[in-house]
Amino acid sequence: MGVYEGRGQLSKALRDLMRHWQEACAQWQDANTAQFEKEFILPLEQDVKNALAAMDHMAVLLNQIRQECR
Repeated sequence: MGVYEGRGQLSKALRDLMRHWQEACAQWQDANTAQFEKEFILPLEQDVKNALAAMDHMAVLLNQIRQECR
């Protein structure tokens, strides 16, 4: 699997997670919801976004390496 394929899968998984989370929040609205979101959902979302940015950077570097090695 290449960087772009992995990035696409990770991005889709994050979108799916956030969609399901929003659906859960429509039914589950109490102090535990806010606490769970603060402790788990938001940090995970940020970590995945950071990973996606790192994967973008890696893809650029790998393309440069391929071009320089030709």
